Amino acid sequence: MMSYIIGFLKKNKHFLYLLVFVPLILVFYFCQRFITPRYIMHSKYDEYIPFVKFFIVPYIFWFIYMAIGFVYFGLKSKEEFIKLLKFIFWGMSISYMIFVLFPSGQNMRPSLNDKDVFSKAVGFIYSVDPPINVFPSIHVINAIGVNIAVCNSALFNNRKRIKSLSSIVMIFICASTVFIKQHSLIDVLAGTVLSLGIYSVIYYIPEVIKKKRNKEVEKESAVK
Repeated sequence: MMSYIIGFLKKNKHFLYLLVFVPLILVFYFCQRFITPRYIMHSKYDEYIPFVKFFIVPYIFWFIYMAIGFVYFGLKSKEEFIKLLKFIFWGMSISYMIFVLFPSGQNMRPSLNDKDVFSKAVGFIYSVDPPINVFPSIHVINAIGVNIAVCNSALFNNRKRIKSLSSIVMIFICASTVFIKQHSLIDVLAGTVLSLGIYSVIYYIPEVIKKKRNKEVEKESAVK
């Protein structure tokens, strides 16, 4: 088994870049352990959103969604794998900086009295992820990051169903953060805005520059 893993990594060295998540996880632990919330995130619109325990399913599916994204692009396209990795890295890094400069928390979690599997799953998430460092939502940023990678991938140019499915999954994941009362709508909005900024830097602007250069090359070729 170990020899297979070593052989795989020799052929796919870019997977080693995933080790960047080790320090990121350590920083996250530091934030969760030592940062005390000073700002409570809440909007009047949060009061109209009911607690729906069934949304724990897409919330937890986020972990699978992330894994599928990295494994698929890692095996199919090194370039797109690196773009996704950059997106997630910068999204999480900027979020951690915000956690330090703007210590946030929330107090919207309900009491869980039911004993069904969904309530127990929500209770487990509550127990391992305290309601601090919520602005912006990393769950939202990373879900949007994977979906952007899918929708901008040349691998899915003629596969609209895959893009649509990915977008639906992303929407459900983002919605789950407010329906199980892990986040305020403010956190979701902040995560979305930050994601759009990172998208512009990693995907949109480089593509615009690339198209401009291609046009210049075509003009030069036409003149010759």
